[in-house]
Amino acid sequence: MDRRHFNTVLAASLLGAVVAGSTQANAAGINAGKEKCYGISLAGQNDCAAGPGTSCAGTSKIDYQGDAWTLVPSGTCTSIETPHGLGSLTPIQRP
Repeated sequence: MDRRHFNTVLAASLLGAVVAGSTQANAAGINAGKEKCYGISLAGQNDCAAGPGTSCAGTSKIDYQGDAWTLVPSGTCTSIETPHGLGSLTPIQRP
């Protein structure tokens, strides 16, 4: 590999690392002051972690699925009422 090609590859790698780091920092800032709340999402409206057979955001299959979470303001999760009980800071079993 000649020096010019090496420098191009190096620059692209560094730019990728900076963009990835910036994206993670930005996501952390957006989520500051929030907590994961399980069992409160309507079908297809979860933020992530919707159990086996699902990938992530928007993949919950049923309303109030116990292993699907949504971000809510910190300190509010366990006071959110659903037809199946309160929200939880950990995955919950739902019939």
